[in-house]
Amino acid sequence: MANYTTLEIVQENPNSAFFYLYLNRPNHRNALSRDFFTEFPRALSSLDQNPDVNVIVLSGVGKHFCAGIDLKTLTSISDQFVSGDRGRAGERFRREIKELQEAVTAIERCRKPVVASIHGACIGGGVDIVTACDIRYCSKDAFFSVKEVDLAITADLGTLQRLPSIVGYGNALELALTGRTFSSSEAKELGLVSRVFGSREELHNGVRVVAEGIGLKSPLAVRGTKAVLQRSRELNVEQGLDYVATWNSAMLLSDDLSEAVSAHAQKRKPVFAKL
Repeated sequence: MANYTTLEIVQENPNSAFFYLYLNRPNHRNALSRDFFTEFPRALSSLDQNPDVNVIVLSGVGKHFCAGIDLKTLTSISDQFVSGDRGRAGERFRREIKELQEAVTAIERCRKPVVASIHGACIGGGVDIVTACDIRYCSKDAFFSVKEVDLAITADLGTLQRLPSIVGYGNALELALTGRTFSSSEAKELGLVSRVFGSREELHNGVRVVAEGIGLKSPLAVRGTKAVLQRSRELNVEQGLDYVATWNSAMLLSDDLSEAVSAHAQKRKPVFAKL
């Protein structure tokens, strides 16, 4: 596997079908540097294309999940566009923002489910990242903040687009306008996370059980479920049903279906080919 300066990929068990992708700048509370935005989509793509990977668990090394964008990175980016023609500088700046956005959207483009395992701080860019993930869990000590407004920034990496569909428009607006910190229990109440674990160790063990369970299921069915749910956000019910009918007409009649039916009849666990 490739070496990264801001990330680490770990497979704890060589027989498991899930891999950990760690944000790995613990001395900076895993703040997002410019290198991160280059490395993150590359790392996700490598895991996506790896047939041994069925599930990706996204976590952070150290005491915190992610403290948001590194302020040095933010200053460096803004300094690049303060001189010269304002129109051309603005056009270049827009391209820079789009590139950063694409790094986060890479989570959604990944065919494999990405499970966020959150502890400690999840602030600003950290919220951008976890709202793009497919499932979110956290430990009791986790805390969250849509912090950009306090830095005179309109959040632009995905939170304002994804958070409303997760916690509701009114809740998302209140969190984004106030920038206030909210707890793990409130995150659960809002629906931002599916479950709160009592400690970081319990979080690690609980997420591992979930990832192992998903990893044993049909890769085609898991891939299809993620793709159809994502597409359905943009469609009405009739359009969504039409989309899944088209999807299953191509994917349903597979070896995975035969194996699942046979395993059920024989009262054994199914074994599916890699994707």
